[in-house]
Amino acid sequence: MPGGAAWKDAVSLHDLEALARAAMDPEAFDFVAGGAGDEVTLRENAAAFARRRLWPRVLTGVVEVDTSATMLGAPVSMPVGLAPAALQGLAHPDGEIAAAQAAASAGVVYCLSTVSTHPIEAVGAATDGAWWFQLYIQKDRALTEDLVRRAEAAGCRAVVLTVDLPVTGYRDRELRQGFAGRWDGLGNFDRPGLGDLSLRELIATSFDPRLTWDDVGWVRSLSALPLVVKGILTPDDAELAAAYGASAVVVSNHGGRQLDRCPASLDVLEDVVTAVGGRLEVYLDGGVRRGGDVVIALALGAQGVFIGRPYLYALAAGGEDGVRRALELLSVEMRNAMTLLGTPDLGSVTRSHVV
Repeated sequence: MPGGAAWKDAVSLHDLEALARAAMDPEAFDFVAGGAGDEVTLRENAAAFARRRLWPRVLTGVVEVDTSATMLGAPVSMPVGLAPAALQGLAHPDGEIAAAQAAASAGVVYCLSTVSTHPIEAVGAATDGAWWFQLYIQKDRALTEDLVRRAEAAGCRAVVLTVDLPVTGYRDRELRQGFAGRWDGLGNFDRPGLGDLSLRELIATSFDPRLTWDDVGWVRSLSALPLVVKGILTPDDAELAAAYGASAVVVSNHGGRQLDRCPASLDVLEDVVTAVGGRLEVYLDGGVRRGGDVVIALALGAQGVFIGRPYLYALAAGGEDGVRRALELLSVEMRNAMTLLGTPDLGSVTRSHVV
């Protein structure tokens, strides 16, 4: 389906990947699509959903379903957000602005990456939807604080601290391609010599690898905005996030891009949910490709999920309209699954619906 308006013909998120491959430069596509090492965890994120089975009830009389929810108090049309992802201009010139506008149109949360193509202020001005800002702590703490202040001033509603990137994962596809990124629009950094750095060099030069839980407390002190800790895979770390003032955690292995052969996000979700005991909200990313996957994650205790690669593929295939199509497909599939399960609303989705 490459070319033109072929994104309109997509009937699942899987269709959009082929369109993105045709539309993007090979090195850019491999940057988005690839994972660490042998990509075991990348595959396991999706396989973990495939191992679960939905258990329907029949003759329930359910013909209309309500997918609305809240995420950190913000009303959403469905508990699906667009995860932070770097350099979205690699997929489409409008990049983060197009994705944020599509999210607002669909009534879902958008999360803007620190390493965005367009600056915080431009994205904030372009959307009237609920959006969050993802933060990487910089070695320059004044710069880190400035990023938070800028995001808050631009209207973001939460700070999402990613904690699983002390170093970049060993990603074969990027290394083979010699991926360097494009610095002709790195929106949130303006320093001499930046154009001479590869993405790995930027991370090694600017990002602080020596973080501890005290740094989480420091970020929490910078703003009254809710703090989300992203990159949690163990119950112990989830409990520490709660102790250090987080309002939510994202159960995440960075889309399989960091430590290969670590667990699939879905496989550890229930343990994290049990550990926090309702003290904070729990979200999940990694492997969500169908509306039924969203339902499975909710049944296992998540308050919501985030998608990454699928909306970047949609962005490459059709810009803002492509991302809207991806979210529409998830919504249609989610409603279909809930109707067939006999669950009229999200409160009716329980652990008993998943085997």
